[in-house]
Amino acid sequence: MKYILIITLIIMFVPPIRRFVFQLLVGRQLVKEQRRQAEAFRKRREGEVRVENRPGKSSDSAYRGGEYVDYEEIK
Repeated sequence: MKYILIITLIIMFVPPIRRFVFQLLVGRQLVKEQRRQAEAFRKRREGEVRVENRPGKSSDSAYRGGEYVDYEEIK
């Protein structure tokens, strides 16, 4: 009887405790990140374009295009 009571109490109280711990550990970081993203979005004017250049590989890359695919015209 004692074990059933303990198991029942664990089942009842673990989910709320887990949610609380999750809120403490992760929830605050999520809220901060959402605020930061919202501020960054508001700073841009409508229609503004932002281009970030990524350094590419040199022009001597091994890729020279795709391979030729033969096809037949179906009427």
